[in-house]
Amino acid sequence: MSKTLQTVRMQRNLVFVSVALFIIKIIAWYITGSVAILTDALESIVNVVAGFIGLYSIILSAKPKDREHPYGHGKVEFISSAIEGILIAVAGIVIIFEAINNLWHPHALKKLDYGLILIAISAVINYIVGHLCVIKGKKENSPILIASGSHLKSDTYSSVGLLLGIGLLLITGYLWIDSIAALVFACIIIYTGYKIIRKSVSGIMDESDSEIIDEIVTVMNDNRNSDWIDVHNMRVIDYAGFYHIDCHLTVPFYLTVNQGHDILESMTDMLRIHYDDKVEFFIHIDGCVSTQCSLCSINPCPERNAAFIKSLEWTHENMVSNKKHRLE
Repeated sequence: MSKTLQTVRMQRNLVFVSVALFIIKIIAWYITGSVAILTDALESIVNVVAGFIGLYSIILSAKPKDREHPYGHGKVEFISSAIEGILIAVAGIVIIFEAINNLWHPHALKKLDYGLILIAISAVINYIVGHLCVIKGKKENSPILIASGSHLKSDTYSSVGLLLGIGLLLITGYLWIDSIAALVFACIIIYTGYKIIRKSVSGIMDESDSEIIDEIVTVMNDNRNSDWIDVHNMRVIDYAGFYHIDCHLTVPFYLTVNQGHDILESMTDMLRIHYDDKVEFFIHIDGCVSTQCSLCSINPCPERNAAFIKSLEWTHENMVSNKKHRLE
């Protein structure tokens, strides 16, 4: 089964679970009358809507490049994640208004023990599915799977707090605890929505992703070739799991065009294998200069005018800088 089909299946399962948990929470609210449980159920509506949006986005993002979309359709996942984050934040704001209203106009609650059992069941299912979803999302570098999984996990933490609040209400009989639990729950939801929106906007705006560049630096250092004298001015654009890598590669200046191209191919082939061919390159080849002899380990070199001292370890900082490297 292809990775795309696996991702679609995971998102489809997430939608099914979201619908099932929404029904469970609505039943829990109906039998208890708790506004805190109602807010949990309202938040689950967002899970359902976001799940369907995410499923559509994953299917769309898997479409190949075309004339109108030369970099593919992967960016739609960032847009989908942003919509999910906005829906989550709006749900949190609605919950705050409901909780404040209930705080001023409390009403009697019933069968809270049954409600606790149902919410506990939903919390366990939420965490398991969310955890699996995040793992799959990181493996496939799918923003929508990571967003959906993170949302489900945060929903679990909120549900645990909700269980504690309802349990305390059962012990003390103070109805205001129901509203306070809902308010705390709403704040957690809004913060989760903010984090998802922030990450999505970063992807849409092609913000530099330090983790991706750090990973590339590690791969380059681990598979280093002596003909790769220097790599600098590196920029990486993440198209939701498909990377566009732009950089300058320094090679011996005396090589022919074909020889330089072969060296370039050795580097790009290595990265293609590492990223399962989900990568493309725009690489400019530079010829080396005399001040770089001390960090060049090519031996023999017909044009060397200084002894080799040591290779310069590539780091995030020196690979993104727009200048050829040399020993200080």
